[in-house]
Amino acid sequence: MQTIKINLDNTTEKEIDLIVDCLKRGQVIAYPTETVYGLGCDARNSEAVKKINRIKGENKKKPLIVLISDFKMLKKYCFVNSLQMEYLKKVWREPNATPLAPLVRGVKQGPITVILKRRPILPAELTGGLNSLALRLPKSDFLIKMIDRAGFPIVSTSLNKKGEKTLASVKNLEKYFKYLPDLAIDAGKCKKAKSSRLIDLRDIKNIKVIRK
Repeated sequence: MQTIKINLDNTTEKEIDLIVDCLKRGQVIAYPTETVYGLGCDARNSEAVKKINRIKGENKKKPLIVLISDFKMLKKYCFVNSLQMEYLKKVWREPNATPLAPLVRGVKQGPITVILKRRPILPAELTGGLNSLALRLPKSDFLIKMIDRAGFPIVSTSLNKKGEKTLASVKNLEKYFKYLPDLAIDAGKCKKAKSSRLIDLRDIKNIKVIRK
């Protein structure tokens, strides 16, 4: 396992290129998201997704969240109607856009993951064989830059073993995991320890908050 230290407020082109190269080669990364530390890979690569499940100790196909860099990528992998898009433009923001308040009562502003009907592109190992996909447009400039440079969505699942607490840093992973990611991106101790809110947006007239 290779480890690199980064400053989330000042990542270099060389660092981004290294991370993207790992993703393109089907490797798994441990990386900071805007919520918790996560495990990630090319969401299109079934073997890389299997490796994440092996690291976490997952023995069955479990749907995983993916991160995207813009609405164009969203439309490539999901079916989105005009009302759903109107909602998403209010709870998400693209780079340089002004964030707006969410439309779901009781859900505060913050990282929001939504469930939509997926297009038949991504592997069953990622989606659990379901016709839906959970995805998020992050607010982190580092994540946006990384995904945009890669040109494909990346997996975002918590950095932990099945049923255990999410790790707050990438230090001493070799003492915790039996199988290790290929690259650990050390941005210091995670300041936030709460996962994103999860909203089922497939029926825009009956929006369901799955996780607050």
